[in-house]
Amino acid sequence: MTRGYESPADESESNVFTGIVQEVGAVEEVVPVENGARIIIRMPALAPEVGMGDSVSVNGTCLTAVELGAERIAFEAMGETLARTTTGGLASGAPVNLEPALRPTDRMGGHVVQGHVDAVGSVTGIREDGIAKVITITAPPAITRYVVEKGSIAVNGVSLTVSQVVTDGFEIWLIPHTCDVTTFGSMVIGDSVNLEA
Repeated sequence: MTRGYESPADESESNVFTGIVQEVGAVEEVVPVENGARIIIRMPALAPEVGMGDSVSVNGTCLTAVELGAERIAFEAMGETLARTTTGGLASGAPVNLEPALRPTDRMGGHVVQGHVDAVGSVTGIREDGIAKVITITAPPAITRYVVEKGSIAVNGVSLTVSQVVTDGFEIWLIPHTCDVTTFGSMVIGDSVNLEA
């Protein structure tokens, strides 16, 4: 799997993301390691661009590339990450939103996302309204106090606008394009989601 490519020092990347998903990858394997897991993700479009040690947002969680392949990248997640994000529930075949770290020359299409998950929420409602898909997410009070109507929030690494604050959570409205290029197209009630306010 190893390509042996390392990012040149003059192309240093920050650990900041935009919340604009670049590829939906697929988890190929989750291997338990001492106090953590090694997660291998098939990501043919982005893999050639990722260097050893690069940060990639995986469903909104900043993970570090530890092994490189032509179409697959391996990441390691510590027990703390597995416990505080949805990363601990990933299994083979799971689709994941992917975005490499922002470079100084990239466009800022969404909002500043750090990849530091604040809380895990739950999808409690999905409905159609014209062309829009409306998703209701329940979230813990630790994050809902920072959620405001028309404010930005990252849900599974996707930069979104809060359409409405509701009891114990919030609603987001998605255009068809967002559903087509992220994991939101296959989301169902009961799914857990990473949240960063």
